Amino acid sequence: MASKRAAERGQDVERTRCAWVPAGDGEYARYHDEEWGRPVHDDTRLFEMLTLEGAQAGLSWSTILRKRAAYRKAFAGFDPARVARFDARRRAALLQDAGIVRNRLKIDSTVSNARAFLAVQKEFGSFSRYLWEWVGGRAVINGWRTRGQVPASSELSDRISRDLKQRGFRFVGSTIVYAYLQAVGVVNDHTAGCYLYQARPAPARVARKASRS
Repeated sequence: MASKRAAERGQDVERTRCAWVPAGDGEYARYHDEEWGRPVHDDTRLFEMLTLEGAQAGLSWSTILRKRAAYRKAFAGFDPARVARFDARRRAALLQDAGIVRNRLKIDSTVSNARAFLAVQKEFGSFSRYLWEWVGGRAVINGWRTRGQVPASSELSDRISRDLKQRGFRFVGSTIVYAYLQAVGVVNDHTAGCYLYQARPAPARVARKASRS
C-alpha cells in the first residue's frame, strides 16, 4: 500500500497540468485531473456545477471548492426537485450557514434556477439533452496553445446565456456560462503542455466531385 501511494505521488509530480492549477494544491489538482473538461451528462452533476459556477461570481474557484461539501449538504445533494421546494424559511436558514457563500441573491437564484432547471427537463427530457444539443452532442475541443489564448466567453456561451436568461435562470452571464461549459466538458480548454491536452480536430474534408472530361 505504501509503495502504491509513493508511485501515485511520483506520477503526480511528473504530470504537467494547465497553468491555472496552483502548485501543491491537491484538491485543485484532483478537480483538474478528474472533472474539468470531462463530458458530463448526469443532470444532478450538471445542476451542481451550474450552482457552484454561479456561487463563484466575484470569488475564487478555490473558495468554492473548499465549500463544495457544505454546498452539497445545504442544497439537498443538488437535487433540483428538492431545491425547487425551498421556502422562505429554508432560504433564511441558509443565510446563517457559514459553510456556503451567504449571499441572499445567490441563494435565492439557486432555488429559482432549480425551478427553471425542472422546466427544461420537462421540455427536453433532460437538461443534458438541452445542453449538449447546442454542440450537436460533441465536445468543442479548442486546442489552445497557451493560457492567454483561452477566452473568458465565446459566441456559444453568449447564445446559451441569452437562452438561459429567457428561461428564468439567474447568475448565468456569458462569462459564468463559459466557465460552466469548460467545467462540464462541453468545451475542452486544456492547453498544450497539459497531460490532458487534445489538439483541435482537423476540419472534415469534403470530397470534390470529379469533373467530366
